[in-house]
Formats: sequence, structure tokens, C-alpha cells
Amino acid sequence: MILTAENHPLTWRLRSDAAPVWLDEYKAKQGYAAVEKAYKGMAPQEVTQVVKDAGLRGRGGAGFPTGVKWSLMPMDPKFDRKYLLCNADEMEPGTYKDRLLMEQLPHQLIEGMILSAWALQTYRGYIFLRGEYVVAAERLRQAIREAEAAGYLGNNILGSGFNFELFVHTGAGRYICGEETALISSLEGRRANPRAKPPFPAVVGAWGKPTCVNNVETLNNIPCIVLNGSDWYKGLNQGKSADNGTKLMGFSGRVKRPGLWELPFGTTAREILEDYAGGMADGLTLKAWQPGGAGTDFLTEQHLDLSMDFDSIGKAGSRLGTALAMAVDHTVNMVALTRNLEEFFARESCGWCTPCRDGLPWSVKILRALERGEGQPGDIETLEQLCRALGPGKTFCAHAPGAVEPLQSAIKYFRSEFEAGISPTFSDNKHAIAGIQPNLLQQRW
Repeated sequence: MILTAENHPLTWRLRSDAAPVWLDEYKAKQGYAAVEKAYKGMAPQEVTQVVKDAGLRGRGGAGFPTGVKWSLMPMDPKFDRKYLLCNADEMEPGTYKDRLLMEQLPHQLIEGMILSAWALQTYRGYIFLRGEYVVAAERLRQAIREAEAAGYLGNNILGSGFNFELFVHTGAGRYICGEETALISSLEGRRANPRAKPPFPAVVGAWGKPTCVNNVETLNNIPCIVLNGSDWYKGLNQGKSADNGTKLMGFSGRVKRPGLWELPFGTTAREILEDYAGGMADGLTLKAWQPGGAGTDFLTEQHLDLSMDFDSIGKAGSRLGTALAMAVDHTVNMVALTRNLEEFFARESCGWCTPCRDGLPWSVKILRALERGEGQPGDIETLEQLCRALGPGKTFCAHAPGAVEPLQSAIKYFRSEFEAGISPTFSDNKHAIAGIQPNLLQQRW
């Protein structure tokens, strides 16, 4: 398929040589046309309304309606210091969509932030970037300089009387910074701990001022929506899904052509795996897959015909997340894979709340024992109790609930592999099995 502005609004500007699209080329490809339209002919509230009407949902994983989030920002002129933050701390294992956009289309993100700043009337913006994304940082800073020189950033943008300055801020490399309030804490120079909500960032955010935090891919959608309108955007999914627009989706793992593609919502996981990723590598069969990053529940082959959208994946017991799926082949032991994931999440916990700080390392210890074949009766039940104890509403932020999603689903679909990790010494002793009851208050470690 030929990529055009009509069917691939996020990626049609990409160059075949993967080089970045700088200002002159970007402008030749309708770049900053949406800024010209908004700053010269649309009130801030009109920009917010067209985004709300388009039904754009956040592309960072949660899927919260962007226009609704924007409407929570106060518009009273007395709030003369408001911030717009771009969450570019892309540290979810198996996720690389934002990196593509920032490295090859830096001006598209900048244009999205300039439009969002006009809608929200924020005077300053920050791109909070994963520290390891050195190339993205260099290219974004160069693009910002180009935009400033062209009059799209700085004082009195396009004669509108509106001022907006934009900075790149590189993080120190912690996964928890992807949580918006932890990101704000880190930006302020504090330890990256999440904050209690309410108050929400829209009321009390960076430096105590109203703040809006949006994901990279979310902001990349703003220019095409403003330029072409909400009705056009809602038609991109071709009526296949309740979710509007397109989404960067992909497959990694031992597939023939791992990668990502801009596809309309409603595309099935099977289409992405077989038609775009080329199917599993020779000699391998699909055992399980995660729809959108390491913090999403495993699904199986029977779920491949699901539409890749927020509601369909949610009803199947997982989350769309970043929509960059990971394929697990039949040679992979699920206990070992899950242990690897839980080690990452345990290491990246900020330690702020007890369930996350102590519960995740506990799950790792049990999984290591099961992987060695040294598990004890009750271990699997203890892991299930941990999944419940670390679930939604039980911890300070969403880190632990996301961390236990792959664990709870791996036990659900592949329990026999966990049972195989129980030591024969205990399995053969029926009296021992009957006498041991799992109890979270009696940790044997």
C-alpha cells in the first residue's frame, strides 16, 4: 500500500532511507499547516473541541480520551503559568513506537505540542525523554531550533500574541518515570515517586501549576486532526472499531519480520502477525502473545482474531497497551519468561508503597524456585494471592497492577508449567501437601 496523508497520517512523511525529515521537507509535506490554521483562525477552545469530537484516545497505554483530559485544564486567565509535558520516557519492554516518531519525524511531535499549547494556553513545554534515546534527543533539539528560527516557537507565534517555549529534558533512566506524576517529580529534580491523586496534575502539577501530560504518539495525532477535522479522523478505522483513527501496531519476538506499522483500529492481531510480521519463524509455533508491552496479560492463539482496539482486548482479559505485541513461541518456558518480566518490574519499583516494594521481589523469589524445580506446595496459590494483593486499587500507582498482569495470565493459561516446578520431594508427600496452606502473612523466605 502507498502511504498517503489520507490513510497513514502518522507515517506518510517517513523517508525510505530512514533519515530525519527536517523543516524544509516537513513543510513541503503539509508540515505546520495545522499550526497556521489554528493560530490564525481557531480559538483555543475550538482546537480542544475538534480533538474531543475526533475521539482521540491516549496512545501511552491507558486510552483515556485526550479531549476530555484537555478539558480538565483551567482556562481562567489568572492561571498564567501552565505546563504541557510530553511523556517520551519509553521504557516498556518490547515498545519502540515513540522512538521511531521522534528520530525520523521530530517536527511532527513539535507541531503537535505547539497546537496543544495553543489549545491549553500553556506557556512552556517539556519533552521528558528516556535518557538512552541519545539520537532522538539530538534530533529533537535541532528541530526545536529550526522551529524557533521559523517563528513557530518562542514569542508572538505567527503574530498571534501567544508565547510558547519548548525544551527537551532527558531522564535518569527509571521505568517509574512513565507514570505521569512520577515524571513530574523527576522533572522538578525530585525523586521519581508517584503522587497521590487527587489533586490531579491538571490542577496541581509541575511546580504546583496546572499541567497536562500526553504521550508522544498522542501528540503526533493532533496536527492531522486539526488540519482535516474530526469526521475525517473518525473515518480512518473504516468502521472496523469503536476506536477512531490509526495506531502504530507491531509484533516482536521470533517472527519473520518484526516491526511496527500504522494500521487502522479494528485490524486483527492475526493480520498483523501473519500479513505484516510474516508469521512465526520457521519451525516455531505461537504459544502466547502480549498485546501491548510487558505489563499486559498474555493471550493465546485463540485470541488472534480479536480486533486490536481498547475494548476488544480488554474484554478478552488483557489490555491494548502500546499495541506492540510480543509473540512467544512454543519453545519458551512460561515460568522462566514470567520470572524475567517480574525481575524487571521488581527492580524498577520506586519502593514507595509496601505491596509493590515487597510483593514483587517475593514473586521473583518464588518464580526462581519454581524455575529450578525447587518449588513447594502452596507456591502457586501464594503467587495468585500476590496478584490479588497487588491489583488495581491496592497500590499507590499502576506499576504493581501492571507488573502482575503477565504473572496472573501465565498461571491462568499455563498452570501445568508452574506445577512442574514443584519439587518431587514435596509432590510425593501427600501429608506435606495437605499440611501446607498458603498464607501471605507467613513468608518462608
